[in-house]
Amino acid sequence: MSTLLEMSGVSVSFDGFKAINNLSFQIGEPELRAIIGPNGAGKTTFMDIITGKTKPDEGRVLWGDKGTSLLGRSESQIARAGIGRKFQKPTVFEAQTVRENIAMALKNSRGPFDVLFYRKTAEGAARIEAVAKEVGLTEELPRPAGELSHGKKQWLEIGMLLAQDPRLLLVDEPAAGMTPAEREHTTDLLKRMAETRAVVVVEHDMEFVRRLNCKVTVLHEGSVLAEGSLDHVTANQDVIDVYLGR
Repeated sequence: MSTLLEMSGVSVSFDGFKAINNLSFQIGEPELRAIIGPNGAGKTTFMDIITGKTKPDEGRVLWGDKGTSLLGRSESQIARAGIGRKFQKPTVFEAQTVRENIAMALKNSRGPFDVLFYRKTAEGAARIEAVAKEVGLTEELPRPAGELSHGKKQWLEIGMLLAQDPRLLLVDEPAAGMTPAEREHTTDLLKRMAETRAVVVVEHDMEFVRRLNCKVTVLHEGSVLAEGSLDHVTANQDVIDVYLGR
């Protein structure tokens, strides 16, 4: 497994508070990784740095086969390089159908001029069907996205990211607000996606993390406190102190 993303010695301060403190992290391709940590551990800032939303004060963020630096690149350049991010609250176009939502995501995945020449090609239609099937929304394709359950909106948003064919997918608290059946489907979906790409899941829910059955990185005060299987990290005394000492 080759390294896809590597962060080393990354720090960032906001008004004197070190949100990220000499953080080093790497993920391979393909790989599924869970990120856990108490509130204020730096999980959101960690994702903001990778996606170019926040510029670190120091450190390196290297991407891809050639290890090119992501620092100084805009959010849209980083997205085009193959990094997709799903926020906690789904942002889908409620008035449009599921099919139209995925079609818009397909358009956005290419250069700005492709939007002008976008036509309902057979290839595009087949890709929409394939994405819908992968996230489990084939039967919902003609429905307005606003009618979907919370869980299905989350899957649609994951589908919209998949339409752009990212190599790294950052997913923020996917289990929140889902029914048990939806959570199970989401677990399966994330595992399947991680067979062909890198997927990072930031999650509070330990039961959900356990079902992902992957390597876990514990963040605390902006740096990596422990890393390994969930059983390994939850047996770590430092991790126990951080989680139970609050």
